[in-house]
Amino acid sequence: MSKVPSISYIEVLRALQRDGWVVVRQKGSHIRLQKHLSTEVLKLTVPAHRPIKRSTLSHILKQARLSVEQFDKLL
Repeated sequence: MSKVPSISYIEVLRALQRDGWVVVRQKGSHIRLQKHLSTEVLKLTVPAHRPIKRSTLSHILKQARLSVEQFDKLL
């Protein structure tokens, strides 16, 4: 299992958008994204921090249902 990278929120947003996530809104330093699946709508929030903490990114990836390896391919 790979280690979660420490990267800026801009790189995280670009990678998630490549996976089909859409930015819905931003309030302050929190960016809200959505992804429509056939049976449900997934939602997550990405903080606009440089860099995003590894633990925070790990939680984001769990919510996005992505493994670290899948996320690395999107970068």
